[in-house]
Amino acid sequence: MRFVVAMSGASGAQYGLKTIEALLALGHEIDLIVSEGAYKVMEFEVNYDYQKILDRVTKFHKIEDIGSSIASGSHPSVGMVVIPCSTKTLAAIANGFSQNLIHRAAECMLKEGKKLVLVMRETPLSLIHLNNMVQVKQAGAVLLPASPGFYYNPKSIDDVVNFIVGKVLNSLGLKHKITKPWDPDMTK
Repeated sequence: MRFVVAMSGASGAQYGLKTIEALLALGHEIDLIVSEGAYKVMEFEVNYDYQKILDRVTKFHKIEDIGSSIASGSHPSVGMVVIPCSTKTLAAIANGFSQNLIHRAAECMLKEGKKLVLVMRETPLSLIHLNNMVQVKQAGAVLLPASPGFYYNPKSIDDVVNFIVGKVLNSLGLKHKITKPWDPDMTK
Protein backbone atom coordinates (compact mmCIF):
# COMPACT_ATOMS: atom_id res chain seq x y z
CA MET A 1 0.00 0.00 0.00
CA ARG A 2 1.03 3.59 -0.53
CA PHE A 3 0.77 6.31 2.14
CA VAL A 4 1.47 10.02 2.24
CA VAL A 5 3.47 11.10 5.28
CA ALA A 6 3.87 14.78 6.07
CA MET A 7 6.00 16.33 8.77
CA SER A 8 5.09 19.86 9.80
CA GLY A 9 6.89 22.20 12.17
CA ALA A 10 5.61 21.06 15.55
CA SER A 11 7.83 19.46 18.16
CA GLY A 12 7.93 15.69 17.91
CA ALA A 13 10.03 14.98 14.83
CA GLN A 14 10.86 11.56 16.30
CA TYR A 15 7.22 10.54 15.84
CA GLY A 16 7.38 11.27 12.12
CA LEU A 17 10.76 9.63 11.57
CA LYS A 18 9.74 6.50 13.48
CA THR A 19 6.47 6.31 11.53
CA ILE A 20 8.39 6.43 8.25
CA GLU A 21 10.68 3.64 9.47
CA ALA A 22 7.73 1.55 10.61
CA LEU A 23 5.81 1.91 7.33
CA LEU A 24 8.93 1.04 5.33
CA ALA A 25 9.62 -1.99 7.55
CA LEU A 26 6.08 -3.19 6.84
CA GLY A 27 6.78 -2.94 3.10
CA HIS A 28 4.66 0.11 2.30
CA GLU A 29 5.46 2.88 -0.17
CA ILE A 30 5.69 6.44 1.12
CA ASP A 31 5.19 9.82 -0.50
CA LEU A 32 6.88 12.29 1.85
CA ILE A 33 6.46 16.03 2.41
CA VAL A 34 8.60 17.89 4.95
CA SER A 35 7.97 21.53 5.83
CA GLU A 36 10.75 24.03 6.47
CA GLY A 37 9.61 24.17 10.08
CA ALA A 38 9.96 20.39 10.37
CA TYR A 39 13.57 20.60 9.19
CA LYS A 40 14.26 23.24 11.85
CA VAL A 41 12.66 21.08 14.54
CA MET A 42 14.71 18.05 13.44
CA GLU A 43 17.89 20.10 13.82
CA PHE A 44 16.91 20.84 17.45
CA GLU A 45 15.45 17.48 18.44
CA VAL A 46 17.17 14.72 16.51
CA ASN A 47 20.73 13.73 17.39
CA TYR A 48 21.32 11.33 14.49
CA ASP A 49 21.44 11.53 10.70
CA TYR A 50 17.70 11.75 9.98
CA GLN A 51 18.38 12.28 6.26
CA LYS A 52 19.19 8.55 5.97
CA ILE A 53 15.58 7.82 6.92
CA LEU A 54 14.11 10.49 4.63
CA ASP A 55 16.20 9.20 1.69
CA ARG A 56 14.52 5.77 1.90
CA VAL A 57 11.00 6.93 1.00
CA THR A 58 9.44 6.08 -2.34
CA LYS A 59 9.06 9.67 -3.45
CA PHE A 60 9.95 12.99 -1.87
CA HIS A 61 7.69 15.96 -2.71
CA LYS A 62 8.61 19.61 -2.31
CA ILE A 63 6.16 21.43 -0.08
CA GLU A 64 5.61 24.21 -2.61
CA ASP A 65 4.81 21.78 -5.48
CA ILE A 66 1.03 22.13 -5.60
CA GLY A 67 1.12 20.41 -9.02
CA SER A 68 2.55 17.23 -7.47
CA SER A 69 0.83 13.89 -8.05
CA ILE A 70 -0.37 13.77 -4.42
CA ALA A 71 -2.24 17.06 -4.98
CA SER A 72 -4.82 15.07 -6.92
CA GLY A 73 -7.58 12.83 -5.65
CA SER A 74 -6.59 10.31 -8.31
CA HIS A 75 -3.28 9.54 -6.56
CA PRO A 76 -3.22 5.85 -5.51
CA SER A 77 -2.41 6.47 -1.84
CA VAL A 78 -4.73 4.85 0.68
CA GLY A 79 -4.16 7.34 3.47
CA MET A 80 -2.11 10.15 4.93
CA VAL A 81 -0.50 10.93 8.26
CA VAL A 82 0.59 14.41 9.31
CA ILE A 83 3.07 13.68 12.08
CA PRO A 84 3.72 15.91 13.88
CA CYS A 85 0.85 18.21 12.96
CA SER A 86 1.34 21.84 13.92
CA THR A 87 -1.62 24.02 14.86
CA LYS A 88 -0.95 26.09 11.74
CA THR A 89 -1.29 22.98 9.57
CA LEU A 90 -4.40 21.94 11.50
CA ALA A 91 -5.95 25.38 10.91
CA ALA A 92 -5.21 25.29 7.18
CA ILE A 93 -6.71 21.80 6.79
CA ALA A 94 -9.74 22.62 8.95
CA ASN A 95 -10.55 25.71 6.92
CA GLY A 96 -9.70 24.44 3.43
CA PHE A 97 -6.93 27.00 3.09
CA SER A 98 -4.38 25.06 1.06
CA GLN A 99 -1.21 27.15 1.13
CA ASN A 100 1.16 24.25 0.48
CA LEU A 101 1.31 20.61 -0.55
CA ILE A 102 0.69 19.26 2.96
CA HIS A 103 -2.59 21.17 3.13
CA ARG A 104 -3.61 20.22 -0.42
CA ALA A 105 -2.79 16.52 -0.01
CA ALA A 106 -4.78 16.45 3.25
CA GLU A 107 -7.67 18.18 1.50
CA CYS A 108 -7.57 15.47 -1.19
CA MET A 109 -7.71 12.73 1.45
CA LEU A 110 -10.81 14.26 3.00
CA LYS A 111 -12.62 14.90 -0.27
CA GLU A 112 -11.88 11.36 -1.49
CA GLY A 113 -12.96 9.77 1.80
CA LYS A 114 -9.48 8.36 2.46
CA LYS A 115 -7.89 8.03 5.89
CA LEU A 116 -6.28 11.23 7.24
CA VAL A 117 -4.53 10.96 10.61
CA LEU A 118 -3.40 14.18 12.30
CA VAL A 119 -0.93 13.72 15.16
CA MET A 120 -1.26 16.92 17.14
CA ARG A 121 1.62 17.90 19.41
CA GLU A 122 0.50 21.04 21.22
CA THR A 123 -0.41 21.83 24.79
CA PRO A 124 -2.34 23.56 26.23
CA LEU A 125 -5.04 23.91 23.59
CA SER A 126 -6.94 27.13 22.91
CA LEU A 127 -10.57 27.31 21.87
CA ILE A 128 -9.37 28.05 18.33
CA HIS A 129 -7.38 24.78 18.31
CA LEU A 130 -10.36 22.87 19.66
CA ASN A 131 -12.72 24.35 17.06
CA ASN A 132 -10.29 23.44 14.28
CA MET A 133 -10.07 19.91 15.68
CA VAL A 134 -13.86 19.62 15.66
CA GLN A 135 -13.97 20.80 12.04
CA VAL A 136 -11.43 18.25 10.79
CA LYS A 137 -13.07 15.48 12.81
CA GLN A 138 -16.45 16.34 11.29
CA ALA A 139 -14.79 16.26 7.85
CA GLY A 140 -13.54 12.72 8.51
CA ALA A 141 -10.02 13.05 9.91
CA VAL A 142 -8.67 10.97 12.77
CA LEU A 143 -7.25 13.15 15.55
CA LEU A 144 -4.45 11.38 17.36
CA PRO A 145 -2.83 13.66 19.93
CA ALA A 146 0.74 12.70 20.77
CA SER A 147 -0.33 11.79 24.30
CA PRO A 148 1.35 8.54 25.25
CA GLY A 149 -0.08 6.16 27.79
CA PHE A 150 2.08 5.10 30.70
CA TYR A 151 0.13 2.02 31.79
CA TYR A 152 2.63 -0.22 29.98
CA ASN A 153 5.57 1.16 31.99
CA PRO A 154 7.78 2.65 29.28
CA LYS A 155 11.50 2.33 29.96
CA SER A 156 12.79 4.85 27.40
CA ILE A 157 11.86 7.70 25.10
CA ASP A 158 11.77 5.14 22.29
CA ASP A 159 9.03 3.28 24.18
CA VAL A 160 7.00 6.49 24.42
CA VAL A 161 7.52 7.30 20.73
CA ASN A 162 6.65 3.70 19.76
CA PHE A 163 3.38 3.95 21.69
CA ILE A 164 2.25 6.83 19.46
CA VAL A 165 3.56 5.22 16.27
CA GLY A 166 1.69 2.03 17.18
CA LYS A 167 -1.50 4.06 17.57
CA VAL A 168 -0.89 5.67 14.16
CA LEU A 169 -0.47 2.27 12.51
CA ASN A 170 -3.62 1.04 14.28
CA SER A 171 -5.52 4.06 12.93
CA LEU A 172 -4.36 3.19 9.41
CA GLY A 173 -5.64 -0.37 9.92
CA LEU A 174 -2.18 -1.91 9.74
CA LYS A 175 -0.99 -4.96 11.65
CA HIS A 176 2.33 -4.45 13.41
CA LYS A 177 4.44 -5.54 16.36
CA ILE A 178 5.62 -2.12 17.54
CA THR A 179 3.25 -2.15 20.49
CA LYS A 180 0.97 -4.78 21.95
CA PRO A 181 -2.77 -4.35 22.44
CA TRP A 182 -3.86 -3.44 25.94
CA ASP A 183 -4.01 -6.41 28.27
CA PRO A 184 -4.80 -5.66 31.91
CA ASP A 185 -2.81 -8.74 32.96
CA MET A 186 0.42 -7.28 31.52
CA THR A 187 0.74 -4.90 34.45
CA LYS A 188 0.75 -7.72 37.01
